[in-house]
Amino acid sequence: MNSEQIYQQVQDHYGSAARSTSTEYGRSVAKSFGYSEAELANIPKEANLGLSCGNPIAIASLREGETVIDLGSGAGFDVFLAATKVGPSGRVIGVDMNKEMLARANENKERAGAKNVEFAESQITNIALDSGIADCVISNCVVNLVPEAEKHLAFEEMFRLLKSGGRIAMSDILAKKPLPDEIRENVGLYVGCIAGASQVGDYEKYLRQAGFSDVIIVDTNSDLNVYMEIDEDGIRKEQACCSHKTAGCCEPVKQATCCLDKPANCCSGGKDKTKATGTLQGLNLNEWAGSYKIFAVKH
Repeated sequence: MNSEQIYQQVQDHYGSAARSTSTEYGRSVAKSFGYSEAELANIPKEANLGLSCGNPIAIASLREGETVIDLGSGAGFDVFLAATKVGPSGRVIGVDMNKEMLARANENKERAGAKNVEFAESQITNIALDSGIADCVISNCVVNLVPEAEKHLAFEEMFRLLKSGGRIAMSDILAKKPLPDEIRENVGLYVGCIAGASQVGDYEKYLRQAGFSDVIIVDTNSDLNVYMEIDEDGIRKEQACCSHKTAGCCEPVKQATCCLDKPANCCSGGKDKTKATGTLQGLNLNEWAGSYKIFAVKH
């Protein structure tokens, strides 16, 4: 796929995600990636669409009065969490290119009464915000969606937006080894944040070339298969699947069916990130990629 095709696929997929009405799926995914019950209770539940791959707020060390920019802010999940950290004297700006996501985010802003929050429409490789305004830039499972040839632009924009001494705190999916063509060319795995993943060395290069120092990139060892194993009601599919080979045995999982020759882990019909356009059957995401926390400083 060329860059234009990638952006269109991402727009379509996340526009569809913005129309989701399920909240339990997002809650279960977020808890799997380190969000606490207290954090989830402190934001509009409609802001959490289950698109996280980590918790950047946990490594951001946000302080009262700071300005934070969230790249690829979606429905506002991390924006609203950051807003509680920086308080009324702080400011949080969510940046997203998807109009449907932005519409949902602004509805959530009204619902939350978050006066220190705003949202801007922009691609994260060319952001319509002034330079040097942020103390911290956060991002959660978004930069991997940028075409590889343009990823360096996202890191250059982070550097430009930060004040001297500012920092980035990201969660992202990175490849553990070179990905084969059958994964790289799978559209469903691309919009699901796997096929477009760079390797750790690539991110280190992009960060240092942009001007960052004190670069830290660490594998969280989180289970990426959670996207495929949790259904829309937030239930692990294997908990609902039966162990025999009778058609329809996966009730009470909604709209699910059993693979007749696969008694274990046989359910389908959930709302995983990679499901929209298809995945490779039996793929173990953890073999190829991982959820990483990424920290760096602009000196």
